[in-house]
Amino acid sequence: MSLGSAPAAPPRHVSPVRNAFHRRRPRSPLAPLITRPRAATPFKKAVAAAGVHADGSAAASSSPPAAVISTRNHLSNLERLLQKKQAPPPPHLVEEEPEPRRHSPSSSIHQTRGRLLNVLNLSSAAFLNSSDKKTEEMSPRSLTRLHRLLSDSTRPSPRGTIGPRWRQYHGAANWDGLLEPLDVHLRRELVRYGELVQATYHAFHSNLIAAPPDRPRPVVLPDWSYRVTRNLFATASVELPSWVQTVAPWMMAAQRTSWIGYVAVCDNEREIQRMGRRDIVIALRGTSTCLEWAENLRTGLVPVDDDGEDVTDPQGDVPKVECGFRSLYKTAGPDMPSLSSSVVAEVRKLTEKYAGEEISITVVGHSLGAALAVLIADELAARAPPHVPTAVFSFGSPRVGNQAFAARVERRGVKVLRVVNARDLVTHVPMVLPSRTGGYAHVGRELLVDCRMSPYLRPDADPACCHDLEAYLHLVDGFMATNSPFRSDAKRGLARLLTQQSSNLKKLYVSKARAIQVQSTPGFPRRHCGHTLPSTLSIENLEVQ
Repeated sequence: MSLGSAPAAPPRHVSPVRNAFHRRRPRSPLAPLITRPRAATPFKKAVAAAGVHADGSAAASSSPPAAVISTRNHLSNLERLLQKKQAPPPPHLVEEEPEPRRHSPSSSIHQTRGRLLNVLNLSSAAFLNSSDKKTEEMSPRSLTRLHRLLSDSTRPSPRGTIGPRWRQYHGAANWDGLLEPLDVHLRRELVRYGELVQATYHAFHSNLIAAPPDRPRPVVLPDWSYRVTRNLFATASVELPSWVQTVAPWMMAAQRTSWIGYVAVCDNEREIQRMGRRDIVIALRGTSTCLEWAENLRTGLVPVDDDGEDVTDPQGDVPKVECGFRSLYKTAGPDMPSLSSSVVAEVRKLTEKYAGEEISITVVGHSLGAALAVLIADELAARAPPHVPTAVFSFGSPRVGNQAFAARVERRGVKVLRVVNARDLVTHVPMVLPSRTGGYAHVGRELLVDCRMSPYLRPDADPACCHDLEAYLHLVDGFMATNSPFRSDAKRGLARLLTQQSSNLKKLYVSKARAIQVQSTPGFPRRHCGHTLPSTLSIENLEVQ
């Protein structure tokens, strides 16, 4: 070793494990970088026996290059990955079954298909036939949606601007092209008007002791854009027979005059701009007193009293209406004007106050109120200014008069849209004579809904449920078209149905409401001939039918 030269460093020892760590890099099961001997799989044996590579080229007699080995390893890893058992779907995508069911070959096929769709994060409703899954087994897909449906925190559909087409939605063209399928804006307007009718029931049945039936009532409107301008009263002219004093003495104390609705006007500038006009609403409730029931049973046809104007139609027939309806509309109380004169006076005052603006008159009602709404609209069309359109939106309306009266209503320009439940018996009465021989006939267009299309109501719902106003609004909110399934994104909750019609809801939803301990909020109390039924029900006390 020469002077000044550095001694040679001994060779550095590298551990085999550390050396391998530096040489290797992390690899993916689908893209290996380092090849190593592996056990032959059936797929690899088949490839070797065929004498071809995975890309289709002939196998060489020499040893395969590293790229070929890497390709084979990639294919074998892919084969092992596909053979692995699929992980179960997340719990929030699995729907609960209401009760254990017996397995059948068809149910196994549906379960396998449903698991695949859940893994792909797709809804099975788009791939499974509606007949494959019974309606009784259908439930909301998540606990959040179920809790919202069963609570009273309703999320109404958003209101769109209808100003440019408000006359079409008000019936100028008889709602042509808006009913089949049901227009989204018209659906929202129908539900909104139905809620204004619900306010009449709530106002009448609330605190009857503090406010007798013949006294004005504070009305809490669900739509704050409207302001109540007048309370309306109807007076019965029927005389109860003397034997009622012995059978039901409490009926003799019933007062002849009862609060039946209100007149309201929209005074919110933002809502006026959305609707395109200032709307005057007359809302009327259905039958709620014993004397009103007695008037309903007077089914004879009597001429309409309109001071000799337009007494007969072009065919010479006299317009006639049911005796009981006309009595409630035209009879005045001892110190109360008749319903007819009250409505005409208030509408005349409002039209004069807002003269020069776009104004519409909308009469809405349910059951008896729907029949009185047609009588009101018929008279207002003859007395209101000719440029003010009048329309009727009714729910569960009975027949009001004969064919001559229906023709006169249409001739006066009144537009009537009747929402009818196919299983509602009230819409088929009175039944005296066929319309072709001078009997009863319906007025206007019909929007037919069916409670059997609802996935929440029992298909054998009783007549009271089929005529219930909340059931009507529930069906309208879910209606898309005739013979179409219930709207999957319907936003109206089930709280009021759960409170008032729990026996007609499917037991699946009642039991789930009890399971998640949803407390129903007070709904509109029900009253039958003076007896008030409880309106507040807890889920724990609901009886599953």
